[in-house]
Amino acid sequence: MALWRLYYHLIWATKERQPLITCDRETQLYSYIIGKADELGSIIHAIGGVENHIHLVASIPPKLSISDFVQKIKGSSAHYLNHLSSEQDAFGWQRGYGVFSLGSKQLEQAVDYVKNQKEHHSNGTTISSLERHNHEDDSPKPTK
Repeated sequence: MALWRLYYHLIWATKERQPLITCDRETQLYSYIIGKADELGSIIHAIGGVENHIHLVASIPPKLSISDFVQKIKGSSAHYLNHLSSEQDAFGWQRGYGVFSLGSKQLEQAVDYVKNQKEHHSNGTTISSLERHNHEDDSPKPTK
């Protein structure tokens, strides 16, 4: 058995940032994502968001790449929601995602931020670097 302590803050948006995460869908979506992550051997420490994007604080085992984790979660959750009911708008995720690594000392703060997404958005207390959505590939710049 491998020893690992890996923490990530992940963010991704709905297709065209449409308000697709309705109150009706939110509980089903979050429960599904937590269950799917568990199947993948991952842990969701927190999940939260607003109608057009979600945040997760997750521990992903080293045997699973971050991109594979996100792809499996996004793909299967969209499929799941689209097959629950045909009465609502088709659900989809936008391409791409954001990911930030966390140290164990940052975990509690990240969990609090994610769990309180609705309040942060309504009060204007969001962290701008975690809420930007206009960069397809916003990789760090090399240092000289």
